[in-house]
Amino acid sequence: MDLPLPLRAAIEAELAGTPSSDLQRAGETLSTRYRAETRDGRLHLSDDLFAKAYAAARLPATYAALRACLDAVSEAFPAFAPSSLLDVGAGPGTALWAGADAYSSLAGATLLEASDPIRRLGERLGEGAFGFRPEWQAGDLSGGLEGLAAADLVTLSYVLDEIEPGAIAPLAEALWARTRGVLLVVEPGTPAGWRRILAVRDRLVAAGARVVAPCPHAAACPVQAPDWCHFARRLPRSRLHLRAKEAEVPFEDEKFAYVALTRGEPGGEAFARVLAPPRAGSGKVRVRLCRSDGTAVERLVTKRDGEAFRRARRADWGDRLPC
Repeated sequence: MDLPLPLRAAIEAELAGTPSSDLQRAGETLSTRYRAETRDGRLHLSDDLFAKAYAAARLPATYAALRACLDAVSEAFPAFAPSSLLDVGAGPGTALWAGADAYSSLAGATLLEASDPIRRLGERLGEGAFGFRPEWQAGDLSGGLEGLAAADLVTLSYVLDEIEPGAIAPLAEALWARTRGVLLVVEPGTPAGWRRILAVRDRLVAAGARVVAPCPHAAACPVQAPDWCHFARRLPRSRLHLRAKEAEVPFEDEKFAYVALTRGEPGGEAFARVLAPPRAGSGKVRVRLCRSDGTAVERLVTKRDGEAFRRARRADWGDRLPC
């Protein structure tokens, strides 16, 4: 999943002249914080260098995950055409870029971000890039979401790992209160990230929300620890990305967990979600599925199954398959 060309060009222009060694050191510091899920009360994007390192090393992966989630929402809820976006913990506006790419109907956006350096960077990256002027607001989650207007599409990505577990449910309810159409919450594809997604899902389903994706049902999650539900999206690394990460492999796989919920009725036929990379053999495919009846099973599909076999053979991790 490539970045939009205007975004890539804007990032390269922002980072021109920044020494690679500085980007690498700052990028490693950020990666260490993400891996450790550090909660020390400090803004991890605390200065311009860290903001630039984020744009080089983390923004592409976050964009790829968000874009994949929005593809899943569009597939499950084709009638959804948001005109407004509210992104909480917006970083440099990654969800805005993904949302504008996914939905040509988008006509306005409000972005809440506490870090001054990353917010200013986001404003510069998006200057003149959209058919509307995004509204950036300074603010963090500790002050609540009072004053933020409701939106058709509300997003919260890679934020829950930065707050205390007890604050997740109240935040989910506050976001849901400002959701007119779809709420999308994305977390790292770790067991802990999946548990945070489940906390949001369980609380809001109990409040009447309908699941759009990835789940084909609103029953209790059938995935059992030590396994966990997550997905992956492969993205190419640009020269800048390689330089910032001091990497040699020309791609990376971003793993993520997510849930999309709606007040409306997505509609459509029942489906199953592919929970892991299918394993193909001669004339057969083993595929792990989360099904619309609330169960998770591994199914062996063979050539004798005709169209089901052809679909399973083409399926990838995270895809939908007809029940």
